[in-house]
Amino acid sequence: MSALAKASGALKSVDYEVFGRVQGEDAYTEEEARKLGVVGWVKNTSQGTVTGQVQGPEDKVNAMKSWLSKVGSPSSRIDRTSFSNEKEISKLDFSGFSTRY
Repeated sequence: MSALAKASGALKSVDYEVFGRVQGEDAYTEEEARKLGVVGWVKNTSQGTVTGQVQGPEDKVNAMKSWLSKVGSPSSRIDRTSFSNEKEISKLDFSGFSTRY
């Protein structure tokens, strides 16, 4: 286990989907993830939602979940955010945070 993981407790992984007026959210999500120091990805869906995965230390993943639920991009209107497959992981699957197309 890395020193980062040891210092901040368990590593977590969670999938998310954000509903509402959220197109254009991906760039802001990527920026917020980098600020918080989490890894994963974000993608706009054809249904008009934003989906993705976040991984990192539990406290930082929780901070990102809060941002995805309540803040979002300046022009977004978040109706609801669903989280699934939340689990503890032994190592990160990603080295950074990216937008998928």
